[in-house]
Amino acid sequence: MTQRAKTDIGEPGPGGRPVPATAHRGLTASEVAARVAAGEVNDVPVRSSRSATEIVRANVFTRFNAIIGVLFVIILIVGPIQDGLFGFVIVANTGIGIVQELRAKKTLDNLAVIGEARPTVRRDGTAAEIPTAEVVLGDVIELGPGDKVIVDGKVLEADGMEVDESLLTGEADPVLKRPGEPMMSGSFVVAGGGAFTATKVGREAYAAQLAEEASRFTLVQSELRTGISRILTYVTWMMIPTALGLIFSHLFTLHMAGDDAVRRMVAGIVPMVPEGLVLLTSVAFAIGVIRLGRKQCLVQELPAIEGLARVDVVCLDKTGTLTEGGMDVSALRPLNGADEGALRQVLGALGGSDPRPNASLQAIIEAFPPDAAWRCTAALPFSSARKYSGATLDDPAGESATWLLGAPDVLLPAGDPALAETAGLNAQGLRVLLLARSDRALDDPALAHGVRPAALVVLDQRLRPDAHATLAYFADQDVAAKVISGDNAVSVGAVASRLGLPGANAPVDARELPADRGAMAGALEDGAVFGRVTPRQKRDMVAALQSRGHHVAMTGDGVNDVLALKDADIGVAMGSGSEATRAVAQIVLLNNSFATLPSVVAEGRRVIGNITRVATLFLTKTVYSVLLAILVACWQIPYPYLPRHLTLLSTLTIGVPAFFLALAPNKERARPHFVRRVMRYAIPSGLIAGTAAFATYLLARQYYSGPDALSAETSAATLTLFLTAMWVLAIIARPYTWWRIGLVAAMGVGFLVVLVTPWLQRFFDLRLVGTTLPWAAVGIAVVAAVLLELAWRWARRTLP
Repeated sequence: MTQRAKTDIGEPGPGGRPVPATAHRGLTASEVAARVAAGEVNDVPVRSSRSATEIVRANVFTRFNAIIGVLFVIILIVGPIQDGLFGFVIVANTGIGIVQELRAKKTLDNLAVIGEARPTVRRDGTAAEIPTAEVVLGDVIELGPGDKVIVDGKVLEADGMEVDESLLTGEADPVLKRPGEPMMSGSFVVAGGGAFTATKVGREAYAAQLAEEASRFTLVQSELRTGISRILTYVTWMMIPTALGLIFSHLFTLHMAGDDAVRRMVAGIVPMVPEGLVLLTSVAFAIGVIRLGRKQCLVQELPAIEGLARVDVVCLDKTGTLTEGGMDVSALRPLNGADEGALRQVLGALGGSDPRPNASLQAIIEAFPPDAAWRCTAALPFSSARKYSGATLDDPAGESATWLLGAPDVLLPAGDPALAETAGLNAQGLRVLLLARSDRALDDPALAHGVRPAALVVLDQRLRPDAHATLAYFADQDVAAKVISGDNAVSVGAVASRLGLPGANAPVDARELPADRGAMAGALEDGAVFGRVTPRQKRDMVAALQSRGHHVAMTGDGVNDVLALKDADIGVAMGSGSEATRAVAQIVLLNNSFATLPSVVAEGRRVIGNITRVATLFLTKTVYSVLLAILVACWQIPYPYLPRHLTLLSTLTIGVPAFFLALAPNKERARPHFVRRVMRYAIPSGLIAGTAAFATYLLARQYYSGPDALSAETSAATLTLFLTAMWVLAIIARPYTWWRIGLVAAMGVGFLVVLVTPWLQRFFDLRLVGTTLPWAAVGIAVVAAVLLELAWRWARRTLP
């Protein structure tokens, strides 16, 4: 406990507030300038996105761009240019990816500046907020509850300052800091306040060194990206033997000319590459960031969009989430004959004793303004762990007394008459604080034992107008909402009941929860509202839910939420919350609106659901390309297609429609096993499409003869493959809307235009000969469509 400094005020400086004359005044302007010139500045970049160079490098220098680039150069050498169209598609895809990610970066960086922590620094006797990057070595930085320690330093002043270093050391118990003790960047204040001087800034600070070892973009696991990477690895290993088999069979078995053999080999390899899949994943994430940015939602880690879409349990802190941060004192109820006028003065003095009041104390200050005649000689800041605050006050007559203000059910023994009155108020959704007098010193471990209750302070909580609709959305989407609060369980339950939360009529006091993780998980699954939860319990509750296989999101704005936010699958912080919560959360709602969460969930579901759809399209092409290459090698016949044919088919049946499908609305709940879900249909549909195309090709080889036979055979096989691939697209596009039907129809019209336009026929070397074989090709495609429907229904039954 520390004695308060005198409140003599020094001269104010520009743009800030004056600091007490007896406190450390901080650096002078000339000292700051000297340190800036010496480079002793906190120059660690606070990035919310990759740099422009990293974005360009990530989109250009990829494994498949290298493969496609080599094949493109080969085609440019052997010609003709129309067989190299796939190269231009890759260039366009890469350009689109870069542009969209740069747009997302701009959005993220602009939002990051808004949400960036601005520490309060003393300079020339004035305390003012400055950007983190402008802190210099030797700066005096003020701290209060919820403030994050941004650089390493040494404590100069401490007023009951308790610091949580769990993010660095793993130890959850807060540490009481005294002058002269070290402060580590990355820790945060949970109670009290003070000031420290910066001893290490920039990349020398402890937290900065940790950040360099682990990029923020790798903190959230992305099943989507992991699954796609695994698929691409498989494809890479299949491409090498396929390429060798095709080139050797065409050169040495079929004795084709070298340039023709190379073209057929390239035609067999290029469609195996799902080149647009990685692009569309990046574009979908990037556009998701841009859309959420317009709603003032900062996504600090891109895969967090995906993670929140997988969430099936949302843990909500009542204050700042279901209720607005502000409160109003609705009544003061004296106990045991206490004088109401004197109690008002005591409450005013208690409010004046805390330089950084929380929402409850701020309401008390507004209702009972501090009286300058009262003097605070020692103070105990509020802590979420102990549930009360206190101060030793000298009244105008010079009499000293210790007063506590906190939770009645924590300060009073069971059975106290005041608790019955408290329970009735809590049942109405009101928040109740007890004002009590203690005969012990503030630093006595038994301070709260045997207190004498003096009054109940009744606070009215302001419900967020959008909370009811948001809870209804989660219920409709099968996402369980759990209200986890440090307040009285009955009071929290009453608030949740007013908002229509299912199960809110049976609130649970967290002090009665079992310590065993399994038993706790069962209680959490059964209940909906939990009160009197300590910060450590919040963390344990998140872990218990995760142990049952739940994907847990935690929302909060207070320092008591930090540990749970850090351990949850997705942490969501309010923009007006403490610096510590914003630092550990993956998503920050800068507009402080809980109603933004459904938009985030919906955006994540759109990304995952649509990427799963279009991935099936791309991998169907990969499967039928591999199958055709194998069948050609076994039959010892020329590969049926040239690169231009497959570029046309890919553009019409995959590339263009996939782009629109990837960005379409999609409310389907995200489900696990991405690779299994994609391959369950891509494999059978690819096998059916490849077999149908090869059957038409074999039939055409028997039907056509002469010098132009191969061109006619290719055209017939192309027709079957196009129609079959179009049916795959028609299945993936379900459920149908007017624009989805129009999209599929437009792709069909595009192919028809190629077939009937003479110069396009010549450009793509695509001309149907006669009527018998083309109609046979259509008939084989119809049979394939029936098989595709059966395969789709089988796949949906085997993996719902």
